[in-house]
Amino acid sequence: MQAGFALTKLADRLTSLIELSGDDLELLARMPSSIRSFASHHDIWRKNDEPSVCCVLLQGYVCWKDTDAGAGQITSIYVPGDVPNLYTMVSPAVTATLCTLSPVVAAFVPHAFFREAKAQSARLAHALTLTSLAETATLRTWLTNLGSRDSLSRVAHLICEITVRLRAVGLGRDLRFPSPFTQPDLAAICGISPVHANRTIQELRRRALLHWHSRTIAVTDWAGLVRLADFNADYLMLRRLPVLETHSAPRQASDPPLELQQAAMLTRSPTRLL
Repeated sequence: MQAGFALTKLADRLTSLIELSGDDLELLARMPSSIRSFASHHDIWRKNDEPSVCCVLLQGYVCWKDTDAGAGQITSIYVPGDVPNLYTMVSPAVTATLCTLSPVVAAFVPHAFFREAKAQSARLAHALTLTSLAETATLRTWLTNLGSRDSLSRVAHLICEITVRLRAVGLGRDLRFPSPFTQPDLAAICGISPVHANRTIQELRRRALLHWHSRTIAVTDWAGLVRLADFNADYLMLRRLPVLETHSAPRQASDPPLELQQAAMLTRSPTRLL
């Protein structure tokens, strides 16, 4: 089941970018992997490590953190299905710290598998290239956020992005999802102080754009959040944008808890698309 879950999450990510054939999915099904779990705020790799495997994120969130910059600037976030160190197939040395932002389950896949998959399937090669291009485009957008947006629109833009990325791999379907960061993490992403991050979240709540309770974010006015952020998801390079409601009511008592919603993902078909 663990191997199948790893295939499902990677297939979800790749098919969000390009349509894959049955043969492509069969090739992915032969993916060797070892599954590991990590606690929150645990280092997976540190600067100058040279992994011979790629990390395929299955549950939770990880980030690249520049630990040379004071307390550490977070330069990217990854959601389930992402492969944060795909570039180490070409340049093996890790240039920052890959650490968890929450409890994480990840599959570690040998570089050799991805090299063979790219050699055997032009579409898989294209899909893996698109993941790298989307990551580069996302980094450019984050730089724009830091340089051109105020703190409120920075945070709003980040939450819009995470929402769309989760929806693209079948998560957060009611615009409600486990938070990918604590408020200190949010400060490290957006270049603001933890106190300012707290005030920004309070302002988003005051405007009734979202609820942020404990470790859960619920977007309550998607259209309003998009307007505030001036958000356009084109840079994510998704072949089909997920349909997002303009308003999401708070979860009813009859709805299953988030933990059960996540567990249900284990049974999803690897070929399922939005």
